[in-house]
Amino acid sequence: MKKTLNINIGNSIIHLEEDAYEMLTVYLNEVKQHFAKNADDFEIVTDIENRIAEMFGEILTIQQKQVIDIQDVRSVIIQMGSVKDFENSEEQEENNGNYQPSSTPTGIKKLYRDTDQAMVAGVCVGLGHYLNIEARWLRLAALISIFIGGSGILIYLIMWIVIPRAESKSEKMAMRGEAANLRGFMNSHLNPLVQQSRGFLAEFFEFLGNFISGTGKAVLKVVATGVVIFGSFLLLMLIISLAGLFGLWDAAVYSYFPFSIIDETYFSNMVLAAFVVFVIPILALVLFSIRVAFNGKPIHKTLSFGLLIIWLVGLAVSVFYIAKVSAEFKESAEFAQVTELVPHKTLVLSIDKTRFFTKEDSLNYKIDPINYKGRRILNDGRGPLDQPRNMSLRLEKSQNGKIALTENYSSNGRTFESALKNAQNIHYDFQQVDSTLNFSSALQLMKKANYRGQEVSLTLAVPVGTHLKINRDFNRYLNGYNFWDCYSDDNQEYSEWVMTETGLECLNQHKEGDSDH
Repeated sequence: MKKTLNINIGNSIIHLEEDAYEMLTVYLNEVKQHFAKNADDFEIVTDIENRIAEMFGEILTIQQKQVIDIQDVRSVIIQMGSVKDFENSEEQEENNGNYQPSSTPTGIKKLYRDTDQAMVAGVCVGLGHYLNIEARWLRLAALISIFIGGSGILIYLIMWIVIPRAESKSEKMAMRGEAANLRGFMNSHLNPLVQQSRGFLAEFFEFLGNFISGTGKAVLKVVATGVVIFGSFLLLMLIISLAGLFGLWDAAVYSYFPFSIIDETYFSNMVLAAFVVFVIPILALVLFSIRVAFNGKPIHKTLSFGLLIIWLVGLAVSVFYIAKVSAEFKESAEFAQVTELVPHKTLVLSIDKTRFFTKEDSLNYKIDPINYKGRRILNDGRGPLDQPRNMSLRLEKSQNGKIALTENYSSNGRTFESALKNAQNIHYDFQQVDSTLNFSSALQLMKKANYRGQEVSLTLAVPVGTHLKINRDFNRYLNGYNFWDCYSDDNQEYSEWVMTETGLECLNQHKEGDSDH
């Protein structure tokens, strides 16, 4: 059984075996003695001790043990370099007459954010160190990308979150590719980095960071707790909504608006992709807020990159299907038909609340003509997921003294041919019974089809002098006239109008105008 000692090195408490402690003590004494004549001896030795403490911490974490042994100390000394080897190399360079502090990177570069020379968060400067590119060119590229759909802001924020900040001396050296050994620490002090003026943004974020770490920490924890609660509620709602949506699958959910816009063949893929796009950012925000509110450990990099990759895949799939659906509205087509009607001195315009049923509908709903003889099936109770009515009626003065109805059917599609087929798939019910004109409240699709902006625009040409009684239910389908002002009584079912040379006028107002003359 070996004796162990507790030492404080680099502001970290490390447990060492006795022989390991003796070897480390000898090494550090040699280091202090070598750099004693240097003006920055204290800073150099402190940086070296901090690096040794980091290496000990890494060894304990990787090997899952509690105590540093002599083999570990020997391994650290080999990586840092011995004082004797360092002195020999210095003497050799001095004898050759070419000794100068090396500014060329000699280590393996690692990607960090450089907040010492940052304008905002140090992302561009850190990438510049890693790629050997001047930071100003990366900043210019980032600024230009902001105007490309705002993608630059999103990419910058993601890199801000993903790329760690270079905090310790060794991390800053690794960021520049400098070896974290005796020579590297010596060179870093002989060639101190000149910090650039960081500007207002960097100063603001530094002040914000200081505020958060100080007086704002308590407030931040309260806000983070609220975000955790609200974010968890949103996640639960999204999961329930997804389950409910697929739970309605047997009820043909894709036939309801706005789901009817999406083709049934890729409905599930698009819904899952959209779910991923919304869920992962909320989940990441909740996990980050949990860390802030409860001082938890940071999210593992593997998990972070995994979530980011899944989110990007979901975003790409969503954009693909959105573009696919949008292409279905690229072309438009329409056709019209004109029907002459039987003239009457007074016409009644009414909304027909019955529903049109195809032969296929009759079979599906098992509608027996004998049992339903003398009955009407109403379809006025429209729900929030019904397709838009997309029916409108315009009244105009007849130019030839005849009454006629022009029905204009229009729709969109990927091509003109598909748009025309979609328009031809529209069924609209209209019927004249004596002086009553019955208009259906909505169009119907004869075959199972997706919503592609199908519309029916009606134009009723009325001869001058014809009186019109318009049902109150019709008001929402007529444009260009203030129908509500034509009711003398709130309980009045019909408003009364007359077609004049100048257009449609309220009958009451028309009489008042005649009496004034």
